[in-house]
Amino acid sequence: MSVAVISKTGERLMPTSEYRARKLLKSGKAIKYSYHPFTIQLTERKTGNIQPIELCMDTGYIHIGISVKSEKHEYLTEQIDTLTDERSRHNARRMYRSQRRNRKRYRQPRFNNRKKDKGWIAPSLEHKKNIHVQTISRINNVMPLTDITMEMGNFDTQVLKAKEEGRPLPQGVDYQHGERYSIATLREAVFARDGYKCQCCGRTIKDGAILHVHHIKYRSQGGTNSISNLATVCDKCHTPKNHKPGGKLYGWKPKLPSFKGATFMTTIRWQLYNEAKALFPDIDIHITYGAATKERRRELNIDKSHINDAFVMGQFHPRHRIKAVLYKKKRRNNRCLEKFYDAKYIDSRDGKKRSGQELFNGRINRNHKKNSENLHQYRLQKVTAGKRTVRKQHYSVQPHDIIIYESRKRETTGCHCNGARVMLLPDKKSVSIKKIKIYRYAGGYFKSTFN
Repeated sequence: MSVAVISKTGERLMPTSEYRARKLLKSGKAIKYSYHPFTIQLTERKTGNIQPIELCMDTGYIHIGISVKSEKHEYLTEQIDTLTDERSRHNARRMYRSQRRNRKRYRQPRFNNRKKDKGWIAPSLEHKKNIHVQTISRINNVMPLTDITMEMGNFDTQVLKAKEEGRPLPQGVDYQHGERYSIATLREAVFARDGYKCQCCGRTIKDGAILHVHHIKYRSQGGTNSISNLATVCDKCHTPKNHKPGGKLYGWKPKLPSFKGATFMTTIRWQLYNEAKALFPDIDIHITYGAATKERRRELNIDKSHINDAFVMGQFHPRHRIKAVLYKKKRRNNRCLEKFYDAKYIDSRDGKKRSGQELFNGRINRNHKKNSENLHQYRLQKVTAGKRTVRKQHYSVQPHDIIIYESRKRETTGCHCNGARVMLLPDKKSVSIKKIKIYRYAGGYFKSTFN
C-alpha cells in the first residue's frame, strides 16, 4: 500500500512508497498526519509535480470497493463494510425520546417541525449515502484526485425476482398484478402461498393448528416484511425455544435473496451524483454501469469482487497491483442503557433448567383457541432471579481499540471483570487494565482481514 503525502503548507502531493515514507519519518523530514489512509506531512518540501489520479468506486449497500490509481501505479485499494444497525439505532432513540416526553409536563402538540425537506430519504439510506461521500472526501483531502468514476445502476426488482423464481419477465400490466394481487393482507398472501400448512411440521387448520406468520430472517438482523422472508408455522412450532440456536426455526433462509442493495442504489443514485458534483467541482465525475464493468473484468481476466470491480473502472489499469485492505465501520458507543436477564426455573417434566421465556403461558394462543398448552404450570423453584440492569459506567477500553502492552501494540476485544481487566488478541490473553496504555481508539473504521 502506498502512503499519501502532503507538503509543509498542506498541498496534496503524489503518494510515495512505504519504504521511502519510513525513511522520511526516521530522518525527521516528515511527520504522521493521518491513519486512514496513512498520510505523512513533509517538514521541508512545499510543492511538487502532480500526475492525473483517479478514484474508482464500486458503490453498494453493505460493501464498497475503492481503487485509487494512476497510469503506472495503484496507490490504494480497499473494501469498506458499512453499518447495518441504523434502523435499530433510530428505534432505540425514538423509545428514549418517548420515555422522556412521558416524564415531562404536558405540552400542546405542534406541527410546524414535521415537514420533510425536498429530496428527503429514510435515515438508514441517508446514512449509507453519506458514507460514500465521506469516503471520497477523506481520500481527496490527502491525494490530488482529478477524476472520479462511480458504478451506479438502475435496478428493476420485479425483473430480478422473476429471474430468481424462474418466471417470465413482467410486461405491462404485470407490474400492477404482483404476487399479492387480489389478496387483501400480507398474512393471507403468505398462508395462500404455503397452502395453509405449517412449513415446519406439516399441520393444517384441519388438524387444529393455529397458524402464525414467522419472519425467517429476524427484523433485528435486517430482515424485511417481504413475502419471501415470511413463512407459515403453527402454534406448536412458533415458540421462543425454536427461535434460539438448535431450534426448529433457527437458521432458516429466505426463499429469495434480499434486494435491499438494488432498491438502495435505485433510490440514491442521482442524489449521490449531484452531491458529489456540488462538493467536488474541480473533479471530473463519471458514471458507469454493471454491464460495462463486467465486460471490462472479462477482458482483463479478473475474478468478481468489489475491489476488482473498482479496479477495472476508469481509464487507468496499471500492471502491478497492491494488497487490498478491508475496513469495517464500528460504532464505538452502545446507547443501550438497560439490559434484561431472564430468570431460570427447574422444569418439572425433566428436571432441567429453563428460562422464563421458554416456560411461557401462551396467553395469545389460548385467546384464539383453548387447546394450547400453558407451559407456565411446569415451573418449579426459581434457580436464578431475573433482573434489569442499568449501565452506570463506560469502560475506557472498547473492542478493537489499539493498546500498548509490554512495548507492543495489541488489539483488544474489550473489558471484563467489571472493567478491571482487558482481553487481548489474538491469543485472548487477559491482563490488568493498569498495565496497558491506550494507543488509538477504534471509533469509525478499523482494519480487518478478509474471511
